[in-house]
Amino acid sequence: MPATETTTSTATGPARQGTAHRETAHREADHHETAGHRFTVGLLPLLAEADLLDSPAGWGALPTPAGAFRLEPVRPGRDLPLLTRWMNDPEVAAYWELAGAAVVTAAHLRAQLDGDGRSIPCLGLLDGTPMSYWEVYRADLDPLSRHYAARPHDTGIHLLIGDGTNRGRGLGTTLLRAVTELVFDNRPRCTRVIAEPDIRNTPSVSAFLASGFRYATEIELPGKRAALMIRERALRNLL
Repeated sequence: MPATETTTSTATGPARQGTAHRETAHREADHHETAGHRFTVGLLPLLAEADLLDSPAGWGALPTPAGAFRLEPVRPGRDLPLLTRWMNDPEVAAYWELAGAAVVTAAHLRAQLDGDGRSIPCLGLLDGTPMSYWEVYRADLDPLSRHYAARPHDTGIHLLIGDGTNRGRGLGTTLLRAVTELVFDNRPRCTRVIAEPDIRNTPSVSAFLASGFRYATEIELPGKRAALMIRERALRNLL
């Protein structure tokens, strides 16, 4: 977890011709027809996400012993109050260090949402109820890759369980298994899922171990000493 889931004018005569050319250029820049499909500038963030993370928005739900679980990309206008409340929970704040007013959480989300799609902040929904927060990211494109032997398409995850009533009963292990399976099912180029929980966060490290991750090494990251946890696609059927 961090110290660790997206506008006309009118004219006549000669001036009108120049305006028409500009309007045509704008339309061509905003709308592209390819093989019968229309893409608009508003889709560019989703296209970046699809290229870098194979679009978590479309991964669907996975059945678990606790209920149907799915990831839904964060919408700040809808989700910011809930996420701010979670970030101010003392157990969460101790490791995420995002306690404070909503602008603190908003800035953390905006850094991802305004990026190129290499990190997607998501809500984790269990039977339709938001109960956890996740960041799915390209570990091989992240500064983390300077601290371990990264492979192309390594996928990293950060998580927190938002409601204290859902902690301490093994739910973290169940959800980690679910999200890892979603990554492997939907990211065929990914051979490993990576995590780097704070080494002091014993419950988190234990949950990763119980969900099939192996402890690789201890690494020094900005703001924390972390346990590098790795789960291999090659071993998924043995766990």
